[in-house]
Amino acid sequence: MSSQINRRFFFYGPLLAGAVPAAGFGSAASLKMLGYKSPNEKLNIAAIGSGGKGHSDIQGCISENIVALCDVDEKRAERAFKQFDKATKYKDYRKMLDEQSKNIDAVIVSTPDHMHATTAIAAMERGKHVYCQKPLTRTVWEARQMREVANKFGVATQMGNQGYSNEGTRQVAEIVWAGELGQVKEVHAWTDRPWWPQGTTEIPAPTEVPNTLEWDLWLGSADKRPFTTGGPDFKSPYGGFYQPFNWRGFFDFGCGALGDMACHILGAPNMALKLGSPTSVECIMKEGVSSFQFPKKSITKFSFPARGNMGPVNIFWHDGLKESPKIEGVPTDEWLGDLPNRPRRQGQAPAAPAREPGYNGMVGRVFNYEAFQALKSDSEVRPASPNGSLFIGDKGILTTGTYGEGTRLLPTNKMADFKMPEPLLTRSPGHYRDWIRACKGGDASCSNFNVASPFVEWMLLGVIALRVEGKLEWDATKMRFTNNNEANQFLKPRLRKGFTIS
Repeated sequence: MSSQINRRFFFYGPLLAGAVPAAGFGSAASLKMLGYKSPNEKLNIAAIGSGGKGHSDIQGCISENIVALCDVDEKRAERAFKQFDKATKYKDYRKMLDEQSKNIDAVIVSTPDHMHATTAIAAMERGKHVYCQKPLTRTVWEARQMREVANKFGVATQMGNQGYSNEGTRQVAEIVWAGELGQVKEVHAWTDRPWWPQGTTEIPAPTEVPNTLEWDLWLGSADKRPFTTGGPDFKSPYGGFYQPFNWRGFFDFGCGALGDMACHILGAPNMALKLGSPTSVECIMKEGVSSFQFPKKSITKFSFPARGNMGPVNIFWHDGLKESPKIEGVPTDEWLGDLPNRPRRQGQAPAAPAREPGYNGMVGRVFNYEAFQALKSDSEVRPASPNGSLFIGDKGILTTGTYGEGTRLLPTNKMADFKMPEPLLTRSPGHYRDWIRACKGGDASCSNFNVASPFVEWMLLGVIALRVEGKLEWDATKMRFTNNNEANQFLKPRLRKGFTIS
């Protein structure tokens, strides 16, 4: 027991050091200031961005009172507006926060990336708890501001990287900490994104703005430009040239495939390896480049120094893939990352456990060797999309899925009689419930901004590396690249008047 306690302190303590502000989210002073609600009372929640992902985030908090909804596109938000017909509706988040400030306890932010920090900080400065979609912010400076403001106002926060709440992600950490892989030297993480257009080289002619969309409010902090649907020659299953979804591929609005999926897929490596800040980042391959969009396909390398008893490690991010990457030393006949799916037959119960409301299907399946063998022999099995990560240690190899699903050692036959290490990490009650509990004075949520901000910061360095040639040397203390002033200009956003951060 003494050995277990010491081991728990050694790993668990440093992992969560700094995860809670010095005053504590549950401190009497901060709760009194915010108007403490007991766990049995319901929160009054407002949403900024109520369509698309915003709608599913609202569903995740449906146990509470949804009292105000904001969206610049009333067509996109129509479903939420109808579902919560008694909630007050807005197009301008500033007006909503001013008029509803006394009536709301917490705010969900599910806007395009470029408006995350501006809207979330405006809410936190009014003492509101904030749930913000990944990738938290578009720039490193904004990520640091989000953390600073959250701590200053003592609010409960959560970033929308659901994998941090999953069992499998915690299993990855505990397997690594138990020494099953030895020293992890290399990690590969990959995705089939982008699904949306990237690498576009020309902007189509302007078209008329739909009467349901407030285009200037949609642009928000970004520079003004004409609206366009893309015209008759533009083809995308995700709507028009910029919105409602294709903004992800633009430098000014999103963070590309890295911003969309790295907060999920790199969550397990970040937690298990306690990564901190890299010393350098470099895009080592890219295809389909553009002057205003991210490339169609890329590979980015992050180099991290030794951390405590963990040695240096290189993280390789691959995007734009049609199949899992071929990695030297890894058996080619093994399934990597996400596990294939077995089609549901008529009358058959779902294979995965019932998911948390609003979880959008992203519940991590815990690996079961017998079920895995049955999956391998099923002639109707459907290939998985290429998403996941792979840890290569000097004693072993491990792979896991997008959100920590199916965590397993390789070769997979090692799992036949493998016993998972004793749990060291607290298990989450559910991604949204985690945040709601924190808002009501409970433990800080698993991806609160003190955890999410440093994670997002190093990921965003990769976003910059996609725009600048060569290896970038990073000084986290000074928040600057020491060898490239061109890259330094992308660390902080240029914010349009009316949408600045105080």
